[in-house]
Amino acid sequence: MGDPHGIGVVGLGVISRAYLNTLANHPTVRVVALADLDAARAVAAAAAIPGAEAVSVERLLHHPDVATVLNLTIPAAHAEISGAAIDAGRNVYVEKPLTVRFPQGRSIIDRAASAGVRVGCAPDTVLGTGTQTARAAIDSGLIGRPLAASAVMVTPGHERWHPNPDFYYAPGGGPLLDMGPYYISALVHLLGPVRAVIGAASRLRDVRVIGSGPRLGQRIPVEVPTHVTGALEHAGGALTTLTTSFDGVATTAAAPIEVHGENGTLAVPDPNTFDGEVRHLALDGPGWRTVEPRAGYVAAARGIGLIDLIRSDVMCPPRASGEVALHVLEIMTALLRSAAEGRRVELTTVVERPTPVPFTPAEEWRSALAPGR
Repeated sequence: MGDPHGIGVVGLGVISRAYLNTLANHPTVRVVALADLDAARAVAAAAAIPGAEAVSVERLLHHPDVATVLNLTIPAAHAEISGAAIDAGRNVYVEKPLTVRFPQGRSIIDRAASAGVRVGCAPDTVLGTGTQTARAAIDSGLIGRPLAASAVMVTPGHERWHPNPDFYYAPGGGPLLDMGPYYISALVHLLGPVRAVIGAASRLRDVRVIGSGPRLGQRIPVEVPTHVTGALEHAGGALTTLTTSFDGVATTAAAPIEVHGENGTLAVPDPNTFDGEVRHLALDGPGWRTVEPRAGYVAAARGIGLIDLIRSDVMCPPRASGEVALHVLEIMTALLRSAAEGRRVELTTVVERPTPVPFTPAEEWRSALAPGR
């Protein structure tokens, strides 16, 4: 195995806790340094991880023991921090979305290629047993040729629970760029890349009211569409209808994602989770049945995509890769452009469907993943 791979974490907001729970005790990696605009937050996080130190962002980017930067900043800062890490010769794994704007994302991938470093990007939830078991079922021909899919995410908005929800309603936020990466990444794993999109969007409220925390009752501006719907044309011929919304209370959709084939339908669990029940209804079958987990990282957690990136090789490229994230970013920004311009938009990125994840017990990936898995 050699020495653990050194990780530097930039941004210690809410999501950082989930990543650090996975990475702080994993033998493949060592959390070396942590940085945040709030220095006290970095000090507190470092105190809980043996051997880690709280440093400035500049120090972290050039720390001799940091090989990969985990970028957990707000979306608007993703391009700046990732670009600086690449320029410092570090690999990058970034929280979704890859960047706020597509040209920024393209620049990050191109700069990384020129620098000879790797880029990975969330979500890695799609590497768990939920999405991967559904993919294995499709690939085995369980539902026949896949023809169509639907993906639905409806919530009343994150301001109800998040104490600082401003960035959800600023450029780079909204239901599509915030939650869309989970659904669209899953769809790319399930059905392959997308060649064109048609979208529609709305923003019917100009302000939101914070519902919890020390800023309770404070009003924040809404600068982005809060309901986005559209159609994705997959390169393989299947069509997906997608809805992401911060304007509804709930949905009665049978499953967050459904995939319809010539011989049956699959109900796919929430792509914002790693596991969940995959259900199958066969044409003329007796009823819905559960598909037993047969692929994916078992009991996975945030950070498994970073570990997968570190352990990847030529024979098995990283699955939560920057290239996949760039394709997903283009799908999302193309949907918004389609909505604004009232036309079908063809994509410019082409990406290979990521390699499937074999059934990997928790004790295996938690102890150390072998190269090529």
